[in-house]
Amino acid sequence: MQRRIRTLRIQAATAVAGLLAVSALAAAPATAATPAAAPDYCAAQCNDILPAGENGNATLADILANRIFGTRPAHTDDQLGPYSALASNYPGLTDAGLRSFFNDASFGVPASQVASTLQPRSDVTIVRDKATGVPHITGTTRYGTEYGAGYAAAQDRLWVMDLFRHVGRGELSSFAGGAEANRALEQSFWQAAPYTEAELQAQIDQLATSSPRAQQALADANAYLDGINAYIDKAYSARTFPGEYDLTGHIDPITNAGSIDHFKLTDLVALASVVGALFGAGGGGEVQSAQVKQAAEARYGTAEGDRVWQSFREADDPEAVATLHDGQSFPYAQPPVDPRGTAIPDAGSVVPEKLVYDATGTGTSTAATAAKGVLPGNLLTAKHGMSNALVVSGRYTADGHPVAVFGPQTGYFAPQLLMLEEIQGPGISARGAAFAGLSFYIQLGRGQDYAWSATSAGQDITDTYAVPLCTTDGSPATTASDSYLWHGQCTPMERLERKDSWKPTTADSTAAGSYTLVMKRTRYGLVTARGTIGGKPVAFTSLRSTYRHEADSIVGFQMLNDPSAVQSAATFQEAAQHINYTFNWFYADAAHTAYYNSGDNPVRADGVDPGLPVLAEPQYEWRGYDSASNTADYTPPAQHPQSVDQDYYVSWNNKQAAGFASAGFGNGSVHRANLLDDRVKALVRSGTKVTRSALVQAMESAALADLRGEDVLPELLRVIRSAAVADPSLEAAVRTLETWQHNGTQRRETSAGSHRYADADAIRIMDAWWPLLVQGEFRDGLGDALFGALTGALQINESPSGGQTGPVSGGVSANESIPHKGSSFQYGWWSYVDKDLRSVLGDPVAGGLTRPYCGGGDLTRCRQALLDSLGQAVAQTAAQVYPADDTCSAGDQWCADTIVQRPLGGVTDDKISWQNRPTYQQVVQFTGHR
Repeated sequence: MQRRIRTLRIQAATAVAGLLAVSALAAAPATAATPAAAPDYCAAQCNDILPAGENGNATLADILANRIFGTRPAHTDDQLGPYSALASNYPGLTDAGLRSFFNDASFGVPASQVASTLQPRSDVTIVRDKATGVPHITGTTRYGTEYGAGYAAAQDRLWVMDLFRHVGRGELSSFAGGAEANRALEQSFWQAAPYTEAELQAQIDQLATSSPRAQQALADANAYLDGINAYIDKAYSARTFPGEYDLTGHIDPITNAGSIDHFKLTDLVALASVVGALFGAGGGGEVQSAQVKQAAEARYGTAEGDRVWQSFREADDPEAVATLHDGQSFPYAQPPVDPRGTAIPDAGSVVPEKLVYDATGTGTSTAATAAKGVLPGNLLTAKHGMSNALVVSGRYTADGHPVAVFGPQTGYFAPQLLMLEEIQGPGISARGAAFAGLSFYIQLGRGQDYAWSATSAGQDITDTYAVPLCTTDGSPATTASDSYLWHGQCTPMERLERKDSWKPTTADSTAAGSYTLVMKRTRYGLVTARGTIGGKPVAFTSLRSTYRHEADSIVGFQMLNDPSAVQSAATFQEAAQHINYTFNWFYADAAHTAYYNSGDNPVRADGVDPGLPVLAEPQYEWRGYDSASNTADYTPPAQHPQSVDQDYYVSWNNKQAAGFASAGFGNGSVHRANLLDDRVKALVRSGTKVTRSALVQAMESAALADLRGEDVLPELLRVIRSAAVADPSLEAAVRTLETWQHNGTQRRETSAGSHRYADADAIRIMDAWWPLLVQGEFRDGLGDALFGALTGALQINESPSGGQTGPVSGGVSANESIPHKGSSFQYGWWSYVDKDLRSVLGDPVAGGLTRPYCGGGDLTRCRQALLDSLGQAVAQTAAQVYPADDTCSAGDQWCADTIVQRPLGGVTDDKISWQNRPTYQQVVQFTGHR
């Protein structure tokens, strides 16, 4: 490989010129006529954006040119600048100015804007526009339409599609190299969705017999695959395929020896399992919750400890901002008053299940770059927030039509996980974004007279069962036993294996290696840990309702793309019901808005607490549970949170509705969604009619806000200002924070491109102070064991940079964050600090923490604890607060926050200033309806 790279670099200049010429010829416009646009009721008031750019294909020549000359293929990063620029320019935004920061998302392409026209078959035409290079696919037959969608997907995202079909199978290292991050990532996905090839096929077979729509979806998927594979064949022969295949050794760049495997239906199921695990699951933290309960009871006694645990759990906090505020209640997953079947592990007995076996060569790499992979290793395991939505009813808008600003936060990559496209054909009429490799339907976008989007809901569809271990020969069971009791019978666990091996590479400095990934499976789900209960060995399993049903949502997405299926708010909700992943769905047309929460919500046995492990006994199983098919009784559509024409909707992965219990910890009085709710509520109640630009301004103002500064700093300052601050350095720090509060506690540049924050000192103080103040406020009162258990269940901090780790308890960092990811302030102790300080100040607190912790409830002592931690924060240098990483030098505050377009391939894109907003985003307002 080293020799090959040297040869390629020597020949780079001629290769770049020659292969770019081949690429240009391949993209030359065909002679086919441009099809007429579909009916469009948006009247040029639909916009969208997806940084960095639509083009995710770079040939070897393109990659070398990027590395040597800094050039990039056309449309690789042309959406990055407008996306980034909104942060500096949103205060003066007007409706007319939206086009400076968003694309025109109208249907079709005006003749003057056609960049290329291609007919891969006679029954489909792919037109690309000059501005963005987005494919507009129009077919005269259903097959041709989907064939074209597959062909365009491969043109734009073939390498990413290939990466993720391997991630979904736990085979990333053998495909992209054995870097530590690659191994960590494939391990986490193998834990979440281990499937044999037969099980992937079984999901397809089940769809084939389920309904006419499902059968049509499979026909669409097959046509889509034909388009992908046709492009692979053509690109291979013309050498226009992604250059990453050359650089990873799959194809020899000199002889062209090698191949790109064709895609098949089971690849799409593997891809769907990745998307579902990342964005459409919820629950599963029951063992951590039990450990918090256990530590609380050890500290305070059983009765009081249980109340303390429930107060931190905040399952149905009365102060939590909810998407539905119209008085409706949707009870689900509520903690029972008298729980039954709870399985609390013995203290200190829980050990994670072994995953990696027979490892060779994995520890031989010493280079710093060995940790790097094509994706973050903790992409799945790290808690990370996603997606937001702002929707306002036409009653409050300037022209009487609803306005929506919404989109998913899927991370920032080069190229993106999502791709833009328009698909027009028999039974399909939509434009928007779709996950690479699943783009035979638009997943989030607009139809002829309606638009829709989603945020991750994360409601509890995953339960943990404590399964008694046994031996088939009757010998005493231990925690190492691989058989378990199923309805009184000792049953061997299934063993799911995936062997992965990788070759040495110079790209990531790893040695050759291999290992076998093993998951044990029971009829109560996948084994995640082992321990004891009352001294008896058990396995803790994870049972997810959507496991073995990754492909079921295909029908719902098909309906969202079908203009005959979605004609109103009600029919939109019917389509969303067919999606089994946990999403909050939002809708807007010219007259109505709507919301629906989707997901296969299992109906639990009476008295079972969804927030704790459950004994694996028949009386505590999900109602109607069939272990062979992993199906159960699910809550009916009427019991899912839903609404039509509420005055406004906001969502930022927050609580859905009253009574709808949150999975996990920390969904209380202060949540990231408060930043949206406060702004949209003010707009609606101001008496000034809402415009598209005004709603974008509300979104972007929230995107630059520091949640701690906006919603918790006021209480911190009230406590500190309850007496005079004698220390001059602390007084100066407090005044700096007060100035920042007066200025709106945002993280904004002094001017566009300055790379320096206004109120930089205050931001640095807050970044350093937060983990220290939480420790000073809570650790003494909770004790080390309970504090450590709580930080294991909910991280303390999620700042934009992720560099402030704060205290570490039991090996758990107080800030678990993917650096440079943009999305921030979803997970943290904001609510706990807010409720506790208000209690100390004597304010009313609904759903409080049962007792004050700061200073033991004494205002003077609390104030001193805050000042002590503030003093520690002020003493930290910028280099300590913002440590160096592979992107930024130590102390560079702006750079520490920046969003990095993490390379998934050979071409890199520039970093941009931090803003906490969706990756793909729509701004829509329809003026007419069919």
